[in-house]
Amino acid sequence: MVLPFGAAHAALEIDIDKGTIDPLKIAIVDFLGTPGQESSVGADIAGVVTNNLERSGFFRPLPKASFIEKLGDINVQPRFGDWRIIEAQAFVTGQARLESDGRLRVEFRLWDAYAEQQLTGLQFFTTPDNWRRVAHLISDAIYKRLTGEDGYFDTRIVYVSETGPKNNRVKRLTIMDQDGHNPRMLTRGNELVLTPRFSPNSQEITYLAYRNNQPRVYVLDIETGQQEVVGEFPGMTFAPRFSPDGQKIIMSLQRGGNADIYTMDLRSRQVTRLTNTAAIDTAPSYSPDGRQIAFESDRGGSQQIYVMNADGSNQRRISFGQGSYATPVWSPRGDLISFTKISGGRFVIGVMRPDGTGDRVLTEGYHNEGPTWAPNGRVLMFFRETRGAQGGPNLWTVDVTGHNERPAPTPTFASDPAWSPRIQ
Repeated sequence: MVLPFGAAHAALEIDIDKGTIDPLKIAIVDFLGTPGQESSVGADIAGVVTNNLERSGFFRPLPKASFIEKLGDINVQPRFGDWRIIEAQAFVTGQARLESDGRLRVEFRLWDAYAEQQLTGLQFFTTPDNWRRVAHLISDAIYKRLTGEDGYFDTRIVYVSETGPKNNRVKRLTIMDQDGHNPRMLTRGNELVLTPRFSPNSQEITYLAYRNNQPRVYVLDIETGQQEVVGEFPGMTFAPRFSPDGQKIIMSLQRGGNADIYTMDLRSRQVTRLTNTAAIDTAPSYSPDGRQIAFESDRGGSQQIYVMNADGSNQRRISFGQGSYATPVWSPRGDLISFTKISGGRFVIGVMRPDGTGDRVLTEGYHNEGPTWAPNGRVLMFFRETRGAQGGPNLWTVDVTGHNERPAPTPTFASDPAWSPRIQ
């Protein structure tokens, strides 16, 4: 349960649409608590919030050693001048308390050091072992108050964990928090698994697995571990994606020597064909409103990105730059389509508008592949191979402006990431 405190309005905010950002200086105080478990959890929560905000690229957390005021009670108005001296534009206070019924109560307040007022505050009741998620929710609240956009910290990543020698990798589906913590294996590694995709409710994923050299599509419930076979699809190379309403999946199937786009109703199992060309049409992705579909096709002589209506009508090409375009993925905001491109030996991740304008590169490197969007449409994750016999894939993130490129920590080599919607 979340209970809002009264919040005053102030001018302190970050313009995150600028090409380069001067990060906002923010001080995050260890959350208060009695010595022992409470103070330990309070410090841990502050640490997670600090790491989340710093990784976003929009915030510069100040070192704790610079703090002048030593807080003893979050209900007492802070000494704003002490925070301005260390050039903190904003600061965060909080406390963690264990209730008599065993629940953990966490509350925080975000302050504007120059306007001398509280910007927002929340309190949470949860189980003590759920403190990390509370830290992500607090991070989201701070991010939204200071940027005007929803945060993406209370989310998860599902990916393919890769272990073993390069010529004989064991691949397992793995899920983790967006910051790399709490990794958990979802499959045993006895099948080759590829391209997991989240459902809109973030509780299920589709993925492709090869059994007896035949590609089979599964739907897996993350919490229960129950999985359902959707079907066997010879020639399939990418797992399906869910429609925004979760009622259908969209996929590319190879029949009669060429690949076309099909949808399947998950209740009736009825399959509908959307494209019918002598080309390879693959990698479909719905727009967030479900009205349009982006896909890749070589019907024009090279791999390019096309868009069509959800019923297959009005198919048109939108990519016209140099090189081969592939794996389009629609932004959750609907304003951009991400893509991979190979041109002149360069492997790039880029974005363009749905009409094909604004084509620009965000990052390039050796074998950049598999872009996936954070649910706020602000950050992309992808995987990049490292060269050599000991090399392998690793996850990276980059801001939609092309800045703040960072590795995403995983305990093993990792590929094919999929970013969840916000956890419900």
